[in-house]
Amino acid sequence: MTATTSSPARTVANALRAVVRCPVLIPGGPDYDRGRRVWNGLVDRYPAAVVRCADAADVADAVRVARDHGAPLSVRGGGHDWGGRAIREGGVVLDLSAMRGVELDADGRTARVRGGSLAGGVASALAEHGLRAVTGTVNAVGIAGLTLGGGYGPLLGAHGLALDNLLGADVVLADGTAVTADAEENPDLFWALRGGGGNFGVVTGLRYRVHPIPTVLSGMAMFPLAQAPSVLRGYRELLAESPDELSVIGGFYSGPDGSPLIMLYPTWSGDPAAGEPYLRRIRALGTPVFSRLGPMTAPEQLGLLDPFVVDGRHNTATSRWLPVLTEDVCDVLVDFARRVTSPLSSLTLHHFHGAATRVPVSSTAFGLRDEHVLLEIITTWAPNSPDSGGAHREWAAALADELERSALPGGYPNLLGPDDHERAMAAFGPNTARLLEVKRRLDPDGVFTAVPALVPPVS
Repeated sequence: MTATTSSPARTVANALRAVVRCPVLIPGGPDYDRGRRVWNGLVDRYPAAVVRCADAADVADAVRVARDHGAPLSVRGGGHDWGGRAIREGGVVLDLSAMRGVELDADGRTARVRGGSLAGGVASALAEHGLRAVTGTVNAVGIAGLTLGGGYGPLLGAHGLALDNLLGADVVLADGTAVTADAEENPDLFWALRGGGGNFGVVTGLRYRVHPIPTVLSGMAMFPLAQAPSVLRGYRELLAESPDELSVIGGFYSGPDGSPLIMLYPTWSGDPAAGEPYLRRIRALGTPVFSRLGPMTAPEQLGLLDPFVVDGRHNTATSRWLPVLTEDVCDVLVDFARRVTSPLSSLTLHHFHGAATRVPVSSTAFGLRDEHVLLEIITTWAPNSPDSGGAHREWAAALADELERSALPGGYPNLLGPDDHERAMAAFGPNTARLLEVKRRLDPDGVFTAVPALVPPVS
């Protein structure tokens, strides 16, 4: 592909420059190539313009111009995008990377976060005050995108999903109108935002509940793959017994020599003395080749997985919701870990339990509130792979197919691709009809098509 330089593209770019006050990046211009890139190097698209928005007014103006010119519209928030939803070929990209920052109300234990903020930046700002937001597991992920699709993370058992801690949002709708959505104002939009993804507008600001958690007991223990069956048995027992304060993420990652290892990543957010026995128990599940477990601040904890999440590599992703982690499922995971085609690929298990399960399923758009295990299948390879990643894609697809009969319908919305319309509908479960009604009312023309799409893909 080459940069979009057609007359319609130039027309919309000129129209944007005449209206917005912020930089508009165009093909061949300074910073354009950087502006069209996201975390996943496999996404290689050429938008007509990248609007580097400074505030909600820029967003609203750009939305109106894109609508007037019939240009596809997408939003680049944190840029940690695996599926390419942030960059549309020949479209207008609203780049929120300049819209970062946190405003804390320490007495009210709430924080206002700008729409382009990254989880790591939010964690660092709050840690100075001994407070913590519910985030995912990686510094570089945009907190808005994480939240709108769900937000599994290390505090899930104690404080729910990231979206369960969202108190309100500032949103620019498809017609360019700026509104507030919370429990009192535009409550249907607020409901839909919590789980329905970025399908209803551009979220320019968010207000979160934050928690007085200066440190947690956390870290990582990695064991040889030969010990995986026994480690997984111990992991299953931990999941069955976990109190709210304990969340244990599991998975398969490669060590420095490229050999696959099994990893456990615990978080204890309660009284440290009560959590120490769980850390000792995890260490004793095998003979770790690496173990770092102890008190950590939020920024320290979010840095644990950074070495595995590198910009520019090629990635695909999918998920399976597993009702329980059975012995058969564990056997499948170990088998596929042994046969992994790329040392950069990973399998990650998140235990959905505790506080997250006590939110009524009708309270937010997120469609699954029963206890379960989320499996993330992230296939990663170097950009110079000789077969364009074909073998790696086949490995991931085979694993997903093998687990299909054990899985619940649907899958994690943040890991559903642009062609996963049917799985998206299943993922929202009893909330599907209401979600579609809100979509039809607020965005009847389908301006926003973030993954998972709420309309079938156009053939």
